[in-house]
Amino acid sequence: MYFLADTATWVGVGFAVGAALVALVASAVLLVIVLRRPANEQLPALPVGSGAPEAAERALVEARVESERSRRLSDIATTIDLDAVLGRTLEAAVSTDGIDAAMAVIRQNEEEPLVATLGMTSEEAARQPVSSSPSGGGARAVRISYRYDEAGDPEPGGPLIRGGVAVPLREHVGTVGTLAVFWRSGDRVPADDDIAELEALARTCAPAIRNAQEFREARQLADVDALTGIHNRRYFYETLERECARAHRYERGIALIILDVDNFKATNDRLGHLAGDAVLTAVAERLRDAVRQSDVPCRVGGDEFAVILPESGARDAEQLYRRIQFAVGSGAVGATERVRLSAGIAELRPDDDSVSVFQRADEALYRAKEGGKGQVLLADGRPGGYALEPGT
Repeated sequence: MYFLADTATWVGVGFAVGAALVALVASAVLLVIVLRRPANEQLPALPVGSGAPEAAERALVEARVESERSRRLSDIATTIDLDAVLGRTLEAAVSTDGIDAAMAVIRQNEEEPLVATLGMTSEEAARQPVSSSPSGGGARAVRISYRYDEAGDPEPGGPLIRGGVAVPLREHVGTVGTLAVFWRSGDRVPADDDIAELEALARTCAPAIRNAQEFREARQLADVDALTGIHNRRYFYETLERECARAHRYERGIALIILDVDNFKATNDRLGHLAGDAVLTAVAERLRDAVRQSDVPCRVGGDEFAVILPESGARDAEQLYRRIQFAVGSGAVGATERVRLSAGIAELRPDDDSVSVFQRADEALYRAKEGGKGQVLLADGRPGGYALEPGT
């Protein structure tokens, strides 16, 4: 008897607590609605006895949207990778209803601005009148309107861009660049709230972009050889490891050339270290001019250079060696009348990693120098290799 009474009591208490929690949640949701609305805007009147569930559901949807927007803004500053910062900024920009595309134009020291886009083709991006600064005079935002001949030619990806808004990316040291959003609807007119939201995004992401830029610049300085201006030994090993892993993952080819300046010690002894440095600098310049855009030239130490050739094989590397040898040997290099290079080439094999492919190319280089210099040998796994380019 007492047991049943106690049970009924606890069940009643449980229902009461549950009802209280439901009421508390509903109050919190309504409080979110009130706080997010302007002070002079009143909540719509709800019919007595109906509409409360719909209002609560609407408030929950708005709360989720606001939470997602806050998460996107906070994620922007959680990385110092410039590409990631720009990508998250553009994703946040196009998350607003009615926005179809976004563009960020970032200033760079003594270089062309860096342009990142989302939701638009490269041809569309090239036509946008958005520079690294939207306007002078401290303008907060610039409205962009488009008029086309007749109906205009539709873009391959959809309708033409009809309008846009650009705001400056400002932070405490100045303007980083420009952030712009675009829409393809001809009847859209941006509201003040839309522009204010874009300005808030610009204020949030500008410091993150600046920090990521400075980190990239510092990293690039750390990756560059101070004497020759090409990539250094540390960058070479990191890139070779990454490219070898990528080649294995996608079953692609990769080739490696290790080059050495012939008789460099004799040049140093005869002309001095300053003249030797001038020779290395000139070789690096001609090496950089001879390689393809996808190739990675590096100085790996002393008078030794290397070139990583992604998506390539031994024959591609052989042709590159011929171009390099011609470029270096076609005229005086520093204080010397003629410089020749010896080289070893290795292709990535299924059982290779970055260490083993480097060792095989380095062994081929050693055999090339022992065999007469001014030539290239291929590391094919057979003792002695074979000559691709006879010495001259």
